[in-house]
Amino acid sequence: QVQLVESGGGLVQPGGSLRLSCTASGSLFSIKAMGWYRQTPEKERELVAFITSGGLTNYGDSVKGRFTISRDDAKNTVYIQMSSLKPEDTAVYYCHLVTLENQYWGQGTRVTVSS
Repeated sequence: QVQLVESGGGLVQPGGSLRLSCTASGSLFSIKAMGWYRQTPEKERELVAFITSGGLTNYGDSVKGRFTISRDDAKNTVYIQMSSLKPEDTAVYYCHLVTLENQYWGQGTRVTVSS
């Protein structure tokens, strides 16, 4: 089994920054990618960013240039640094891990961008 534990969510003012972390534990074999998705009650879950085991990254159009994904392989942790946050970034952010055999989701961490 694989467990994903997210942290770093909270309330931030527009224009501010926040960093989310996701640490994976358990049977971690053949990880292909880790990343972040987000969801609001009004929208389907959408891609924020992911990073492959080879270091390739991909970002959702709405966060390009503002968010940066990175990982620490020694800690099995992926980060998303979010800058220039906007109210429309308010959502529950979910960590996502893909292996050769399966995919896993974290429990979600809420980010609220509001003054």
